[in-house]
Amino acid sequence: MFHEQIFEVQGKSINAAVGPNNGPALLMLHGVTRRWQTFVPLLPALSTRFEVFAFDYLGHGKSDRTHRSYRVIDYVETMTELLMHPPFSTQKKIYLYGHSLGSMIAAALAGRFAQKVEAVVMEDPPFQTMGKRIETTPLLSYFNGLSEFAGASDAPTALAKRIADMRVIDPHSQQTTRLGDTRDAASLLFTAKSLAQLDPRVFDSILSGQWLDGFDVESVLAAIQCPALLLQADWLAGGMLTNEDAQRAVTLMRQASHIRMEGVGHLIHWLRTEQLLRYVQAFLESV
Repeated sequence: MFHEQIFEVQGKSINAAVGPNNGPALLMLHGVTRRWQTFVPLLPALSTRFEVFAFDYLGHGKSDRTHRSYRVIDYVETMTELLMHPPFSTQKKIYLYGHSLGSMIAAALAGRFAQKVEAVVMEDPPFQTMGKRIETTPLLSYFNGLSEFAGASDAPTALAKRIADMRVIDPHSQQTTRLGDTRDAASLLFTAKSLAQLDPRVFDSILSGQWLDGFDVESVLAAIQCPALLLQADWLAGGMLTNEDAQRAVTLMRQASHIRMEGVGHLIHWLRTEQLLRYVQAFLESV
């Protein structure tokens, strides 16, 4: 049985879902614009062997907003400070699972807490796809469109309809795609609820190209000493991790295992839940 709990850090409240104490701590870190509930499909299975903590970042979900920026390094610093206080500072072992932005935060934490982190799972980290390459992908158009709905007061169903009509432009082909033609109605509702709880300033660093400022991907990956599982979605199906970035990451990490999932988009944990759980559980039970 999960319950929501507030943790104080940097004078701000961070909301988290906390599971039963069935083992060492497993921290679940979501993607940008989302909230802890994105991991609901995974929680029953993972909580049988771990004490799961699934967080809302500052500016997301039920956590406080902040006057600071929302760059990747800012999320890392907040989570670093959180781990330096109880109950996490007293944990002998910590495991990390991150999706998208969360996987990059998890990678940084694995390096910073090398003596404590036993293993890290990284689900389709975007790396430079949301950094210096974002202008070459439809993502810039996508996040620019989503920014209009952040903090909206519309009812979820009404907001979901507005989001569905949003147009995403491919900068290469100039092809325009209606978001509702690529997302199911339930996913759009979840997106609507997440955006309604989102600080609009979350988009500032993404749209200005400053999201990765202060976050050196190669140094972060090279600092990881523990076993790492890198799950790569299919670029042609909407994945964000390129083959080149994936291979470079595997080279930099000391104990990396890499799985590429054909035909699966960025939200692997929603699109192939059972398959992903088999990979993740086998990996965690091997550490």
